[in-house]
Amino acid sequence: MKLLSVVGARPNFMKIAPFIRAISDYNQSANQKIEHILVHTGQHYDQNMSEAFFQELGIPRPDVNLGVGSGSHAEQVGITMIELEKVFRKEKPDWVIVLGDVNATLAASVTAKKEHIKCAHIEAGLRSGDIKMPEEVNRLVTDRLSDLLFTPDRLSNENLKSEGVLDEKIKFVGNIMIDTLEAKRKKAAEHSIEQIIKSNSIHRPSPNAQHPTPISYALMTMHRPSNVDDPDILSAIIDFLCDDVAAKMPLIWPIHPRTEARLKEFALWDKLTDNQNIIVLHPLGYLDMLRLNMDAGIMLTDSGGLQEECTVLGTPCITLRWNTERPVTLQEHGGASVLVGNDVSTARKEFRRMIQEKRKPAIPELWDGKTAGRILKEILSF
Repeated sequence: MKLLSVVGARPNFMKIAPFIRAISDYNQSANQKIEHILVHTGQHYDQNMSEAFFQELGIPRPDVNLGVGSGSHAEQVGITMIELEKVFRKEKPDWVIVLGDVNATLAASVTAKKEHIKCAHIEAGLRSGDIKMPEEVNRLVTDRLSDLLFTPDRLSNENLKSEGVLDEKIKFVGNIMIDTLEAKRKKAAEHSIEQIIKSNSIHRPSPNAQHPTPISYALMTMHRPSNVDDPDILSAIIDFLCDDVAAKMPLIWPIHPRTEARLKEFALWDKLTDNQNIIVLHPLGYLDMLRLNMDAGIMLTDSGGLQEECTVLGTPCITLRWNTERPVTLQEHGGASVLVGNDVSTARKEFRRMIQEKRKPAIPELWDGKTAGRILKEILSF
């Protein structure tokens, strides 16, 4: 059997690593080996960060790198489809494996079906209900076309059933991101917080500032257009971070290039870096980010993947979004996250409440580190 997996942006890397390990484990004892081809579209165009993620996660170098790079959604999807068509016709895989909800996921699923190749979607059934999100469009189209839909939770199963998907296509297997977390937790714990800050600092406060210690610091990520592209919204968020969060504890912020550019464009960069309790870092690799999350007192983020991590680690999480495709991570469903959108008054209220809470790890059903094995078993028995 020949499997071809397509990865694009960094979130895909954390999801494909356990699947590659599962194939390797299977091949060690199987009479008929699985041939696996890894295609990297190059949608994530920071080559250094991509390489770092592959190395940290133990992923072999891609067999094919399409080098798509940056561009509009239409440009990325179109170029990726053109290049994938060539690869699919040359390799003739039995299955195309797609992951998550990036543009590469959409492009690969459409191209696979036009080439009459079976398609399996890892992390299927997630829905935010917000069709304005490009990722929501990618999810809807990919799930409609895929032959096997691997869901991370039972809420995702219900989403698919409500859309008329046949039961036999839906396979509840758990969250493959947690496979990576569990596999790398021990290694991440060996990283020094002080060394992470020292090695990645864009801006580091003076020695007189508070020093981050376990449970005494906040951790921040933010990159979505809804938070960073409007100067009034971004200015209000920066005021909240400076006046409320950093007034209570050190704030560590690995900053996305898009966010850094907007802060400078809107003349907010100096206000951020002048604060003696805010530590601004370059984007981090997986292990460093996991290490910081393991000891953070609170997370502020608009990342869906970090919502999942916070739930398993027990880190209270303020999610700077109006909706989420991962409702299982919300406190009302037993998770660690609350939605505040970009409403600073709500964020302020939740911050004051949540810093009083103790860490409370939660393990949703089948988030046990064994998802990749279940996925491979379903593909083999299809």
